[in-house]
Amino acid sequence: MTAMLSITNLHATVGDKPILKGLTLDVPAGEVHAIMGPNGAGKSTLGYVLTGRPGYEVTGGSATLDGQDLFALAPDERSAKGMFLSFQYPLEIPGVPALTFIRTALNAQRKARGEDEIAAPAFLKMAREKAAALKIDFEMLKRGLNVGFSGGEKKRMEIFQMAMLEPRFLILDETDSGLDIDALRIVSDGVNAMRSAERAMLVITHYQRLLDYIKPDRVHVLSGGKIVASGGPELAHQLEAEGYDKYVQVAA
Repeated sequence: MTAMLSITNLHATVGDKPILKGLTLDVPAGEVHAIMGPNGAGKSTLGYVLTGRPGYEVTGGSATLDGQDLFALAPDERSAKGMFLSFQYPLEIPGVPALTFIRTALNAQRKARGEDEIAAPAFLKMAREKAAALKIDFEMLKRGLNVGFSGGEKKRMEIFQMAMLEPRFLILDETDSGLDIDALRIVSDGVNAMRSAERAMLVITHYQRLLDYIKPDRVHVLSGGKIVASGGPELAHQLEAEGYDKYVQVAA
């Protein structure tokens, strides 16, 4: 099976500090892969590098999405190709209503793909349906993006954006941080609703509990800037029981 996302021997620095040190990973279409690892292993850096965040420099290796060189594309072009990053700490944008932000992003992506813009009535109908599924009060979507939102509301807003943009490849960076059990369940249901044979996901997490709700096909351990072990969902349970110590030693 050809991988939707294929990363080979990836090296990257932040400032002048090497963070990713030879990371190799393939994620086929239709699969959910989890990345687990200790603090400072490079988990968030991987998401930022793939989506093109400034300040994260690729110094070696390659990454392709559907066979296309990701690093030859600007961040907005990667987004139009279907890359989506759900942030651990979503940004607040005062003065820009959430609905305006999402409609602008959606139409920019459609334009980049040569598609017609979505008409306002169709957009609002879709937004109401997706918001209801995520238990988001529609009035919240008229406020400044994430301004005054709780942690759980911000995470639900990220999943709402994902549902509206319908990306092909999703990177979820510690989506469970700061969520109580009810919010975790709602967010996970939203993510699971996005699972399809045409889409793939990379779930970055510290904890097994998220993987009880978003069940991965494969689990990878990232330590010292590279993947040091891979396995099935049982690997996450092993990490929960035993910790990362032996993998930190492998990376060293």
